[in-house]
Amino acid sequence: MAREALTDARYYLRRYAAASCVIGLALLLVPLAAIAARTMYTPGVMHSARPHFPRPVPYPPLAWPIEISGSQYVPVTWNDIAGWREDDHLQAYKAFRTSCKPISAEQKSPADPKALGTSLRNPCRAARAADISDGAKARAFFEQHFLPLRISRLGEDDGFVTGYYEPVLEGSKTATDVYKVPVYRRPSNLFVRGFNQDATSLPNKGPVFRKIGRRKLVPYYDRAEIEDGAIAGRGLEICWLKDQTDLLFAQIQGSARIRIEDGSTVRINYDAHNGYPYTAVGRILIDRGIIPKEQMSMQKIREWMEQNPDGANELRRQNRAYVFFREVALSDKDEPVGAQGVPLTPGRSIAVDKSLHVYGTPFFIEGELPIQSEQSRTPFHRLMVAQDTGSAITGPARADIYYGAGAEAGRVAGRLRHNMRFVILVPKSLDPVVRGSKFPLPDPRPSEKIAKLFPQPDPSKDQPKDLKSGAKPFDSSYAPKPAGKGRESSGSATTMLAGKVPLPQPRPAIRLDRERYHHPIRHDWHPR
Repeated sequence: MAREALTDARYYLRRYAAASCVIGLALLLVPLAAIAARTMYTPGVMHSARPHFPRPVPYPPLAWPIEISGSQYVPVTWNDIAGWREDDHLQAYKAFRTSCKPISAEQKSPADPKALGTSLRNPCRAARAADISDGAKARAFFEQHFLPLRISRLGEDDGFVTGYYEPVLEGSKTATDVYKVPVYRRPSNLFVRGFNQDATSLPNKGPVFRKIGRRKLVPYYDRAEIEDGAIAGRGLEICWLKDQTDLLFAQIQGSARIRIEDGSTVRINYDAHNGYPYTAVGRILIDRGIIPKEQMSMQKIREWMEQNPDGANELRRQNRAYVFFREVALSDKDEPVGAQGVPLTPGRSIAVDKSLHVYGTPFFIEGELPIQSEQSRTPFHRLMVAQDTGSAITGPARADIYYGAGAEAGRVAGRLRHNMRFVILVPKSLDPVVRGSKFPLPDPRPSEKIAKLFPQPDPSKDQPKDLKSGAKPFDSSYAPKPAGKGRESSGSATTMLAGKVPLPQPRPAIRLDRERYHHPIRHDWHPR
């Protein structure tokens, strides 16, 4: 009995000792495992078996690189811009400084948010404080305060330019047998939603109405109705011109100088439109095969209209848009005022798409234009300033170059319809590379070893036969409905459908190649 008790005691003692050893070894390995875990998953270190930890959501707010709708742009250096050093930067600086007057006077943020926003205020303050009188200093000013970005419409390489000018026409303050075409100011019954009828500035696009009674709104009169006298006799006439072609060209250009018989000059500027989209009469002549596309110019249009008065009336009325003017107090020496509210500079002011760009923005335009003659290819490398707009000027790399007043300016402007390269100058505070560098990078690429351990199925090989053969996936609307839902449930019907319902398409495989790990920044600004 004593021997059995001793044997049992030894047995339990050995088991207790073994258990103690196991517990002690486990306690010894715990800190080693923790050290190994900390070493294995050190943040920022590439490991072959690193697990994926989700990023914190939401991401911290970061300023995106500038976004210009429908455009692509790429940062370039000043040396990459052909003709940059050879341009007369002092003339561009003077035009930019003129634009800075209304920019510096702005106190509130603009109503329409645009890519550049209020960023031009800092360069404008610097320009107004600087004393620059030579081209070298003017070029240094632009290089110090701006960054160049080559810009174009998404998917295209070049932009497009046309030209405009201020016509000089003959007119009269009273209607006569010679001067019988009225130049109308804005009618009082012209109405644009969201604007007072006496607002100083109305949009140059969108619907326009006239009020009938207190509430009823109908589209405003089109060109044919106005030419036929729809608003005649209401005291809206500023002056009278010789023919409708003169008025049409004044409306296309947006301003005109009218020489009155007594020797005085009446200056008129765009004020409002009748709400119809602009239709280019030159395009109609091309489509009808009357004037070849390569010969098209404003001079060709005028010549054809003068030689075909009946055809001119029909052609002109194809463009239902009509422009109303206001009389402005300018001398013969003053240039017309653009949409920004500042005088234009011949050869330096451009009209741009105001829905995308901010007035005062510098653009460098490079290429070749027929300046000397219709056949010439004069190198054109010039820094311009956005100071005007137009209903036909749409897109991020689209400009209408103002060439001045008179017949010679009209001849040059009339033959400009050419592809050109655009560089937009943006203030350094909007540097897209600096902003983009702050965005988080994607997770590290899995190692080749991990990729082999977890092979991904090829969806093109693993699709069910029904899907490969073009059979449509199962539509749940054809499944038997439960009882009480408009159709009785039938076990036989369910059994009949069982086995014939195609399987859902497998989840697409996760590609492990580097091309699928995109940097989360827009491709249209990233440097190439």
